[in-house]
Amino acid sequence: MIIIPAIDLRGGRCVRLSQGQASAETVYSENPVKIAKRWYDEGAEMLHIVNLDAALNQDDTENLKALEDILYEVNIPVQFGGGVRKIDDVRRLDDLGATRIVIGTTAIENPALLEHIIDEFGSTIVVGIDAREGKVALRGWEKLSDINPVDFAQKVAEMGVERIVYTDIARDGMLSGINLEATREIAELSGLKVTASGGVASLDDISALKELEASGVDSVIIGKALYEGVFTLGEALDAAEGYDEDEGEE
Repeated sequence: MIIIPAIDLRGGRCVRLSQGQASAETVYSENPVKIAKRWYDEGAEMLHIVNLDAALNQDDTENLKALEDILYEVNIPVQFGGGVRKIDDVRRLDDLGATRIVIGTTAIENPALLEHIIDEFGSTIVVGIDAREGKVALRGWEKLSDINPVDFAQKVAEMGVERIVYTDIARDGMLSGINLEATREIAELSGLKVTASGGVASLDDISALKELEASGVDSVIIGKALYEGVFTLGEALDAAEGYDEDEGEE
C-alpha cells in the first residue's frame, strides 16, 4: 500500500478544500516546494499534486510554476491532475516530468480524445473518477453527470486505462473516513488498479484499505489528516506496511 501525500495548488499556494468547495479553503503554506520537500524527507514515495485553478477554469500560471519547481527540487514521482483537458496539456505536463497525469472531465466529455491520449501516453494516463450521490462529477466537481462510477470505470478499462483515482467527494477534506465499500466495488468490478482518495481520517482507514490490495487497491492519497496532524506520514507508512508499534511486525 503506497501512501501518497496530496498537495493541492491554488494561486501557487498549498491549500485544502472541503468537499471540493472553493469557498471552503484552508491555506497550509505559501510555499508548496517546502511542503513537497517535507513529505520527501519524511519518506513519501510519490506526491499527488492538484491544479485547482485549472480545474475551475481559472488562471493557473502560478500553479504550473510551483509544479515545475517541485519537479526540479524533489526527486520522487509526481502524479498531477486538475484541468487537464487537451492533449497539449498532457504533452506539457509530460515534458515537465510528471510521472502520472490524471484526466477527469475530458474522459467523460470526450472519450475519443481520451483514447487518442492513451494511445500516445499509455500507462502515464490515470483517470480520475470523482463520485457524489452515486454519479460521476466533472468540471472541478461543480457539475454532476448521470454516469455511474462503476460503469464509467469499466468503460475506460476497455479503452486501455490501467489505473483510476477514485474519490468520494462527500468525504474529501472532511476527515470522515474512507468509503471502503465503494472503493472495493469499483476495483473488483473494473479490474483496474485503484488509488483511493477522500476522507482518510485515521490509521485504521489505511489498515482497512490494505485489506483491499487483493482487489486492486494499491495506494491511497492523504491530505487533510497529514496537514492537521491527525497522524504523521511516518505513522501512515508504518500502517501501510502492516506495522504495529505495540505488537511489532504482523
